[in-house]
Amino acid sequence: MAVLHVELVAVDRQVWSGEAQRVIARTVDGDIGILPQHAPVLGVLVDGIVRILRPSGEELSAAVHGGFLSVSDDEVAILAEVAELAGEIDVARAQSALERARARGPEDEDAAAAALRASVRLRVAGRPA
Repeated sequence: MAVLHVELVAVDRQVWSGEAQRVIARTVDGDIGILPQHAPVLGVLVDGIVRILRPSGEELSAAVHGGFLSVSDDEVAILAEVAELAGEIDVARAQSALERARARGPEDEDAAAAALRASVRLRVAGRPA
């Protein structure tokens, strides 16, 4: 079975590295699914969830905030400004950030962006946002 080699890297650390059957990420052009033998592509990531399906069938989810995705020769590089795996997310902190952002109101663009980031973190952690 053909597989992808995936590197998920944040500005400050390597978050995850390994083999995958499939990668799904959100770009400025919408969601993109990557399978083995995918054509080369370079995409700009937006705040969202990256899903990595490992050969074992286990799905790995990460909250990703900004960055780039590069695909070439079954190599997938996800270079994010911030990336957190589900088990790394502080749910109480994300919930508090969401509440603070919502309290500032929908007309505040910075608050809307903060609410989106907190919501993504909560969804990755398996909590309703």
